[in-house]
Amino acid sequence: MDIFLDALKDACIDTALVIPILYLAYLIVGYFSHNNNEKYARILHHTKKAGPLVGAFLGCVPQCGFSSVMSKLYSSKVVTLGTLFAVFIATSDEAIPLMISQPQFIPKLLLLLVFKVSFAIIIGYLIDFIVYLCERRKPPKLEKYHEPHHHEHGECCAKNIFLDALKHTAIIVAYVFVATLLINIIIGYAGLESLQKLFTGNVYTQILIACLIGLIPNCAASVFIVELYMAGVIQFAALVGGLCAGAGVGLIVLFMINKKKIWNNIGITILLYVLAVACGILTSLFNIV
Repeated sequence: MDIFLDALKDACIDTALVIPILYLAYLIVGYFSHNNNEKYARILHHTKKAGPLVGAFLGCVPQCGFSSVMSKLYSSKVVTLGTLFAVFIATSDEAIPLMISQPQFIPKLLLLLVFKVSFAIIIGYLIDFIVYLCERRKPPKLEKYHEPHHHEHGECCAKNIFLDALKHTAIIVAYVFVATLLINIIIGYAGLESLQKLFTGNVYTQILIACLIGLIPNCAASVFIVELYMAGVIQFAALVGGLCAGAGVGLIVLFMINKKKIWNNIGITILLYVLAVACGILTSLFNIV
């Protein structure tokens, strides 16, 4: 019982410490990206060939609807498959606010973004090039841009950015508390080594598991992966791989809108997992802890 109470106490303290920083982070993000998904979409539409490059950088913005808008644009043939993958791989969901809330992890956050953006750009252009070769002709002209509908994600974009930031913070704080409590309980009863054994000490196995978790279309997945890394359970390469697989709600929207091309959607999901694993393995070559 004492172990549980200690785990609960530590989870409460750790969670409370991140609340102000999380709120500030979401407030800043809300200020710059609030209701601007359509603006980002226009940028991608007008940049055309630079889609994977622009998409990789825009995908880093930790806001809830961009990956979903990208899925809509891809389904409407407004952007290429490479651009879709660039955004999916660059998307870090809640990793940025969480790691910013722990200043000692900011250097690793910067490395994470460098790896993810680099992988997103390379993979995006590589996929477009392969598609071009397979079609044995120039890529078809992109269709005229159509204004996408506002995304649906639990009505996350409130009219008031302060309330919007508060809602995001409350949701993520709940995830952080549950994930931290769970990790603390396991460590308390079984020890850190046991939790590490659960994910094994083999970085490649960690990458495979983390990428599976990352495919879960919910921000809780990215929270759990980040918490595991900050607790010292998984290595940096597994963090990169898991977050490369995490496309937020983009996959759900893709399956909902692209219903007539179910096998195409399944193929995209499988390829995203394979590419995320590859990104994790490539990252492991740098021996970053």
